[in-house]
Amino acid sequence: MTRILKSILPICLLISMFTACQNNSKQDTNFARKPTDDKTDSLLLVYDPAKADQRIDAFMKELHRTRAFNGNVLVAKKGKILYENAIGWADYLHRDSLKLGSQFELASVSKTMTATAILMLMERGKLKLDQNVKDFFPDFPYDGITIKLLLTHRSGLMNYVYFVDNIWKKNHKDERKGITNMDVMNLIAEYKPAPYTQPNRVFHYNNSNFMILGAIIEKVTGKSYAEFMKENVFNPAGMKHTAVYSKAVYDKIPVDVVGHDRGQWRYSVVQNFLDGPVGDKGVYSTVNDLYLFDHALKTGRLLKQQTLDSAYTGHNPAIRGHFNYGYGWRIFDSPGEKVVYHTGWWHGFRHIYLRDLKNDVTIVLLTNLSNGSLLKLDGLFNIVGMPVVRKSAYTGSGETAED
Repeated sequence: MTRILKSILPICLLISMFTACQNNSKQDTNFARKPTDDKTDSLLLVYDPAKADQRIDAFMKELHRTRAFNGNVLVAKKGKILYENAIGWADYLHRDSLKLGSQFELASVSKTMTATAILMLMERGKLKLDQNVKDFFPDFPYDGITIKLLLTHRSGLMNYVYFVDNIWKKNHKDERKGITNMDVMNLIAEYKPAPYTQPNRVFHYNNSNFMILGAIIEKVTGKSYAEFMKENVFNPAGMKHTAVYSKAVYDKIPVDVVGHDRGQWRYSVVQNFLDGPVGDKGVYSTVNDLYLFDHALKTGRLLKQQTLDSAYTGHNPAIRGHFNYGYGWRIFDSPGEKVVYHTGWWHGFRHIYLRDLKNDVTIVLLTNLSNGSLLKLDGLFNIVGMPVVRKSAYTGSGETAED
């Protein structure tokens, strides 16, 4: 009997270890650092318009009157929404008014979420930041370009938007049907467009970096970017009104907010083939969901704090002593102050999304009339008690300018 037990025990141990590995693998696939909490999210979004911060209300009404601000706004501090509003038209041609639940094409604000997904895959051991793009796409025609260089805009690549646009116009291709990230990767492999500069030489912001990161997410996970983001970022963060929409999938993007370009209502933008690639853009969301995204990051639902710290660290020389770029985040650094943020500008949409980590302030401004209204926010920053996040407000040495 003893001899039988001795022979059975190692087998049981192996079975136990194998089962544990399977369970760990399953947990890794459905990873969320902390579970979704619908009750907490609902309480976070509680807002009484009658108790709106009157200083912010006056500022936004003045911005609308004098600078033609048209869009949705949310301002929160220390876990409480101070002000939110929908101001103006969703579609001027049809005189449809914006609603607080209106979904905007986030443009480059999407990059913050793509970076989150890449860092999530790094935490799971699915990729490494020093891995070369050729590890995922052997036909990629450039050497020495790593995931980290893509995240920090130091790849030196050309902007695929202009490259592909030239090909489409030259060859008279159908501009109505969207193309995929893989379509763009194949075009890059075929045409080998000249890069802007050598890898890791300078900071050169362009959409190619995050379009490629979107393609890498799809290659590593075997899922579409839209599917992976919904399951691993949007759902765990409680972002029930956020989705990825690509013209490669939809003949018409299923949202009501129309982008208006050149600061004039008569220039409504029709989506085309360049609204197909995602990762650099393509996420549609609301001001409330962006506040939930902020909360999910702060509370560790999506990434470890150590990973977030690396994302919020500047990986380029600082501009004007304060401004930098981390992993998918623009950064304002000053002694005792840190704001991570991103801007967006695409096909008539223009946004700014700011997260003051020290003072716990979140500001979301989503607009669909592309003008200069978001360049006049100093008064709002002063009201909520956060630094002025505007490069021209500082001299080259980092001192405050007089403008």
